[in-house]
Amino acid sequence: MKLAAVIARYLQQEPSIRACLLAFFVILGSLLFSLPSFAQESPYIVTYDHYLEEPGSLEVEYFSTFGTQRGGNDFHAFWTELEYGATAWWTTEFYLDGQTTFGDSTLFTGFRWENRFRLLRHEHFINPVLYIEYEQKNGADKILKEVEGLDVESDYADANSILRRDHIHELEFKLLLSKTYKGWNFAVNPLAAKNLSNNPWEFGYAIGASRPLALKASANRCTVCPENFTAGVEMYGALGDRYHLGLHNTSQYIAPVAAWNLPSGWTLRVSPGFGLNDNSHRFVMRWGVSREFSGFGEMVRRFFGGRQ
Repeated sequence: MKLAAVIARYLQQEPSIRACLLAFFVILGSLLFSLPSFAQESPYIVTYDHYLEEPGSLEVEYFSTFGTQRGGNDFHAFWTELEYGATAWWTTEFYLDGQTTFGDSTLFTGFRWENRFRLLRHEHFINPVLYIEYEQKNGADKILKEVEGLDVESDYADANSILRRDHIHELEFKLLLSKTYKGWNFAVNPLAAKNLSNNPWEFGYAIGASRPLALKASANRCTVCPENFTAGVEMYGALGDRYHLGLHNTSQYIAPVAAWNLPSGWTLRVSPGFGLNDNSHRFVMRWGVSREFSGFGEMVRRFFGGRQ
């Protein structure tokens, strides 16, 4: 009876809340029905390195962002991400975004479809990856997955009922430049974004550096070992638009990052971020959990092949 009551309450929620609850059930299901995987994941949340998802593998991720808001209410934004290794040179991802503004409301804010393409077959001194993303969201989206153009803290201060009226259809391009040397990873991500309405091109960047706490693996399988932890720092911000290129009237952030790669295949990430000027949120706290499923594509092919 208690389970029936929970399901009934779920079905009575607003569509935006149902979407958030569905994301939770996806993560819960992946925990209960997991496949073994042992990938070493990057600690970055905004910055990308050059590594793609293994072909045929599926990664399920959930991330949260808590942000302080001057002139308005603090917020908790969140997104669920499905990442699939289509080939050795192509990774595709699908996002669902939402947010809760304290003292206001909870709502679904949009979706994103991201694709990353490896441009060179083998490792080089610098490894370039082309990033292309389509976004369909509203103005209440606050996940701050990237900062671009003249985005500033005050843009997010209005009530959700006002912000959600702004509908955004955007293409975003990044060149992901990355190098791993003696355990250290260095990554630089310039970006250019174009709202498909009559808005100018907007620009931004992200840079990061990270390293595992130990490069040599322990002889025995363990959970709390130095090689399972990766730490670093990332910096990201906006660079203005076509008509106002530069740092003036833009927001800038710096954030330590850390990841704990568990032997079970789960990865936990945490990143406290700090605004570097008066145009930025003073504090942004991010955390996330992800799980990779090796051989997911082959499992799906076998399932549908067996049904023919």
